Amino acid sequence: MSPKINFPFSDLIAGYVTSYDQEADIFGLKTSDGQEFQVKLSPMAYAKVIQNFDEGYPDATGTMRTWLTPGRFLYVYGVFYPDTAIFDGKQVVFAGKKPAEYVFEKQDWWIKQVNSLGKFFIKAQFGDGEIDYRHYRTDLSMSGERSTVNFRQETDTISRLVYGFATAFMMTGDDQFLEAAEKGTEYLREHMRFVDKDEDIIYWYHAIDVQGEKEQKIFASEFGDDYDAIPAYEQIYALAGPIQTYRCTGDRRILHDAEQTIKLFDKFFLDKSEYGGYFSHLDPLMLDPRSESLGPNKARKNWNSVGDHAPAYLINLWLATGEQKYADMLEYTFDTIEKYFPDYDHSPFVQERFYEDWSHDTTWGWQQNRAVVGHNLKIAWNLMRMNSLKSKEKYVELAKKIADLMPAVGSDQQRGGWYDVVERLLDNHSRCHQFVWHDRKAWWQQEQAILAYLILAGILDDEEYHRHGQEASAFYNAWFLDLEDGGIYFNVLANGIPYLAGGNERAKGSHSMSGYHSFELCYLAAVYTNFLITKHPMDFYFKPLPNGFPDGILRVSPDILPPGSVAIASVEIDGKPYENFDAQGLTVTLPDSQERVKIKVRLVPTA
Repeated sequence: MSPKINFPFSDLIAGYVTSYDQEADIFGLKTSDGQEFQVKLSPMAYAKVIQNFDEGYPDATGTMRTWLTPGRFLYVYGVFYPDTAIFDGKQVVFAGKKPAEYVFEKQDWWIKQVNSLGKFFIKAQFGDGEIDYRHYRTDLSMSGERSTVNFRQETDTISRLVYGFATAFMMTGDDQFLEAAEKGTEYLREHMRFVDKDEDIIYWYHAIDVQGEKEQKIFASEFGDDYDAIPAYEQIYALAGPIQTYRCTGDRRILHDAEQTIKLFDKFFLDKSEYGGYFSHLDPLMLDPRSESLGPNKARKNWNSVGDHAPAYLINLWLATGEQKYADMLEYTFDTIEKYFPDYDHSPFVQERFYEDWSHDTTWGWQQNRAVVGHNLKIAWNLMRMNSLKSKEKYVELAKKIADLMPAVGSDQQRGGWYDVVERLLDNHSRCHQFVWHDRKAWWQQEQAILAYLILAGILDDEEYHRHGQEASAFYNAWFLDLEDGGIYFNVLANGIPYLAGGNERAKGSHSMSGYHSFELCYLAAVYTNFLITKHPMDFYFKPLPNGFPDGILRVSPDILPPGSVAIASVEIDGKPYENFDAQGLTVTLPDSQERVKIKVRLVPTA
């Protein structure tokens, strides 16, 4: 017999207004999964609208009751008391000022957000002085202060921040963001890159420790899961920032680095046996994935080693070059995922860790037989991108299957938001998949949900997917933005309150968090919303180096979108109209100039 709850507790409810009794001051609120709550507004209740960075406080207390119209989405924070079924509402957060409005669907919402994030990281890492990556720190406090104890600079966290700066430039045209991206890319090349002339490859150090003018290079990973090995995901994410920068500049050195790093993947990480796929780790001495020294990482494959190529760098590399070899590599990785990752006879979640023959590894480290919710959503999102490059029914079917299964098993349908890591299998006494550590919600998993459902909604014109995308976006924008200090919270509690107990989860920069997911979310949420859903134009900025892009062709497609869904409406070079572009092909023929020019491209949805 379950014990009776005989004490009050506070919580959050997210849902849609069903009714409002003005005399009783009670409204009905139906959650995403159809449960209905009766909410009585407290005499001291107050309200606001979801607020972006750099906005004034959007108070809605005075109009709160007139806004309680049927169908309106909102959050209410309050108290459950044991002696009544009525929820005592203390705070209301509306998704918009109008009944059907979601503020984050405004054309410039995500553009403003990326601008604020870019400025936060510029200030945090470099202060008011020159942008100098010698001052970069992997660890940032909650308020954005650099660590004075840990002087380690990790390669993939710099690269992720460089991705953020390059993305912020593409969206805003602010030259300081491009300066930060280019200087960061150069710093990576000078300090973190190793050119192996014997093997004709490039690989990237795990980190360097900076001690005054001296630095000590850390070759193998010192992160616990990957200790004393070369993990595939670190090499993958070393390319994320430089490749996004390449999209803006056409710097041929970056392209060469990418080509040589892909040689590393193909020569040593790729399983050339009949099994195929990419190994997750290499021994740092012999570059051998089957070395005994790797211990539990010996001859293993996982989501990161196969699936992270596409979102981290490979899609952007294809967008920038149009090279068939990159399209072929993308197809290979997605075919591998579609073939081996589903495990729906046993679990609603994909399998994520494997032995070399693709048998399931359910004993590895912390993961065991557990599911990372965001990895499932990341597969759905990227399958839909790939399907617009090479259409295959199996891509769409798997993406839809994941999208249809995940809300019931991976989301919080009372409060909103998406969970972190859960058991892949139900135990004998539970109706829900139990949490591995906690019910907190991580910022990056919200990103995967938002992008998965937005791209599905936009391409398939599906209202249910759109609803899930709106709900995920609402939770992120309502609770993850640190409106006081700037930046994005790492984790929030189930009820949306920031989790600030300590460690990585209190920080704005760490081994686990840098300027990647939050910037990527701004970029692609704007792209999918504006081009596929609300049908608004967007401007993108580029600053090519003279003689950079091959044949003088700048490719400006913002993402892999359905063919013909967007077109170039206009181009400006250094503020002046320019006509030499292919509107449907999404390319600009660069002027024959030895001077660097700044290009603004306006893209419009074709529908």
